[in-house]
Amino acid sequence: MKKTLNIVCVDDEKIILDSLNAQLTRNLGNHYHYEFAESAEEALSIIDEIDHEDGEVLYVVISDWLMPGMKGDELLQTVRNKVKNVVTILLTGHVDNRVVKAIEGRNDGAIRCIHKPWNEQDLINLIIAK
Repeated sequence: MKKTLNIVCVDDEKIILDSLNAQLTRNLGNHYHYEFAESAEEALSIIDEIDHEDGEVLYVVISDWLMPGMKGDELLQTVRNKVKNVVTILLTGHVDNRVVKAIEGRNDGAIRCIHKPWNEQDLINLIIAK
C-alpha cells in the first residue's frame, strides 16, 4: 500500500500559509499532501487525524514560533514526542540567534530554524533532505 506523505504548516497569519502553500506546490508538486492550520491546537488535531489514518504518514511540520497559546517550539517538541521520524522546522521572525541556538541545542538539532523572510530553496532543501 502506498503511503501518503503529509506536510503540516502552522502560522497564525494566513498570508504566510498562502506563501508556504504556493512554494511547496511549486517545488514539490503533488508528491505530498499539504495541510494548513492557524493555531497549534488546530495543527495537533490535524496531526492526530493523520496519525490514526492507515496509509498516512506525518512527514514534515513547519511552524511559526510566535503564536497565541502555544509557541512553535513547544508545538514541534510535542509533535516529536508523538510521532517518530518527523521533520520539524520552526519559522520565525521574532527570535534572535541565541534563542535559535538554544532551541536547536535543546532538541539536538531535531528542530531546525529558519528566519522570516525565508529563502524558498533553503526551506525546500530542509524538507527533501530527510
